Amino acid sequence: MPTTTTRPALEVADIIRAHGDTYRVNHLLSLEQATVLRHVETCRTAVLGGHVDACLACGYQRISYNSCRDRHCPKCQAVKRAMWLDTRLERLLPVEYFHVVFTLPAALYPLLRYNQRLLYDLLFDTASQTLLTLAADPKRLGGQIGVTAILHTWGQNLLFHPHLHCVVTGGGLSVDENEWIPARPGYLLPVKVLGRLFRGKFLAGLRQVYQAGQLNLPPNLTHLSQGEAFRTWLGSLYRQDWVVYAKRPFGGAEQVFRYLGRYSHRVAIANSRLLALEDGQVYFRWKDYADDDKTKVMCLSAEEFLRRWLLHVLPKRFVRIRHYGLLASRNVATKLVRCHQLLGQGTEPPQAKIEPKSWREWLQEWSGQDWSCCPHCQGPLTRRPLEEVLTTGGQISLPVVLETSGVGAVMNSS
Repeated sequence: MPTTTTRPALEVADIIRAHGDTYRVNHLLSLEQATVLRHVETCRTAVLGGHVDACLACGYQRISYNSCRDRHCPKCQAVKRAMWLDTRLERLLPVEYFHVVFTLPAALYPLLRYNQRLLYDLLFDTASQTLLTLAADPKRLGGQIGVTAILHTWGQNLLFHPHLHCVVTGGGLSVDENEWIPARPGYLLPVKVLGRLFRGKFLAGLRQVYQAGQLNLPPNLTHLSQGEAFRTWLGSLYRQDWVVYAKRPFGGAEQVFRYLGRYSHRVAIANSRLLALEDGQVYFRWKDYADDDKTKVMCLSAEEFLRRWLLHVLPKRFVRIRHYGLLASRNVATKLVRCHQLLGQGTEPPQAKIEPKSWREWLQEWSGQDWSCCPHCQGPLTRRPLEEVLTTGGQISLPVVLETSGVGAVMNSS
């Protein structure tokens, strides 16, 4: 069904434009953070250029400014997100799926912020190996499962809260690949065992990178440079219970993938949650999970809002969505196809069943309008770069500027 998108009353870009310069003066930024601020601030503005779509028949004109295409931008990545979700849904097996969340204790947060690439990689590796190892145990499931893992580093209040969402097949492929081994209905693996195994693997990896001298220590943990102090601190983490949450996704795997798809190509907060920017204060909606999931309004200074938002800027080219086991790239056309065969779904590789949609097709599906045609007379639109129109003295009437979070992102992804 066609949807109508409207520009939110307030955007993260508006907050950056109003208070970004002050924040840059008062805070030391990493190269990645400075780049993200610049990208989001200039997204879909004349700074990045654009193009003019004009109808020669009736004179209609429309300007679309270019997107920054930064994965941290709340207005970008709409097409990539839709394509990702389509691929995930196309590869679904007709079995139960489970939603497993791995959470790290707060004592590790300072180390994570100073060693993002190193320790986020370790989080992915240890969580995936925990699931794959335990599922392969003949006393548990005895098969190879499929896992899709997505890194989140934020909570609803934008504070630093790194955790890994995993969507896991409710069953696995036998070692000889001749049988699909289903999980027990409503039950995948024991969460207490998952938590202990995850804790042991992560802390063993942490000890290894520490001994290799690869760990950067934040100012409040410099005392850990002494080996005995580090061992004592590590021992305290071994004595904690690490939280692993596992549950069959309500409504099925498709629902949990659609839920995660809202965050798969966006970081921290959507523009739709922002309410107002008044007197240097930012107001936004948030869900308080500790209070029966009640929706509340939080007020932060613009400085604190930007500080929290920038906590979630990822290292350059860091991959925050990864696939393991049956869903790993090397297994999709072999083991995953074998699973479809065993479950009575034919032999065609799942990724070849449908042709990927173009950005124009996505746009038409979302808006119900063919954006290559004039909305007034349905005549063809001619596209010219904005700079070319201006330098050749072309006349531009009041434009319809596409600044919405969905349509604008698509218009500028061509």
